[in-house]
Amino acid sequence: MDHIDRALLDQLQLDATQSYSALGRAVGLSAGAAHERVRKLRERGVIRRTTVDVDPAAVGSAVLAYVMVDSTSWMGSSAEDFAAVPEIVEAHVIAGSASVLVKVRTATTGRLQDVLRRIHAIEGVSGTQATVVLETFFERPLSPFAADQG
Repeated sequence: MDHIDRALLDQLQLDATQSYSALGRAVGLSAGAAHERVRKLRERGVIRRTTVDVDPAAVGSAVLAYVMVDSTSWMGSSAEDFAAVPEIVEAHVIAGSASVLVKVRTATTGRLQDVLRRIHAIEGVSGTQATVVLETFFERPLSPFAADQG
């Protein structure tokens, strides 16, 4: 991946709806060359999907919590169990005192409590520790230039 691919990724993360012409202008390529590079980035799996950034509060999911999940056994094969809880928007097997870290979005703290009950019902789960976010300072997309800054 060269600096042009990284610049394309940076531009796409700012606005994935921009035309290939605008994208090309931003990185010094023709529209056709920008299109071809983006196609290759998709083929290689660098671009996994194109999505929309939705304001969670606007769609009734204002409560954000990170939940550390303790277990009595290895949870690495429990991905489907966590994915079956729609309020869980991310799930990660982690190293440390807990086995899994999940990111949960709900409308209310009462709904969060219901999600915690459903997590406890997953086989092998022995406990949870939830941290409710009061305010988000910022969220940042992955910088395609981060590897160059090391």
